[in-house]
Amino acid sequence: MEKIRKIVKTMLMKDHKDQLSWFWFIVSNTLPPVGFFLYFRHRKAYPNKAKRALISAITGVSVAVLGGYIMNAFILN
Repeated sequence: MEKIRKIVKTMLMKDHKDQLSWFWFIVSNTLPPVGFFLYFRHRKAYPNKAKRALISAITGVSVAVLGGYIMNAFILN
């Protein structure tokens, strides 16, 4: 029983470190190069953190492209 508790505690501690904080999530969304950097920095040690940073960076790029198209096509004619 004690061995199971240690295993669960270890898994929970690792999951806590393997989460991207809200600050870095927002930064990597607004500045996609930061998200790509965080992905390559954490991809081996913390795969969940790296995946979330990469998804946030890709979302930031697509929102910027879409926003640029809308600004150029409809607002700044």
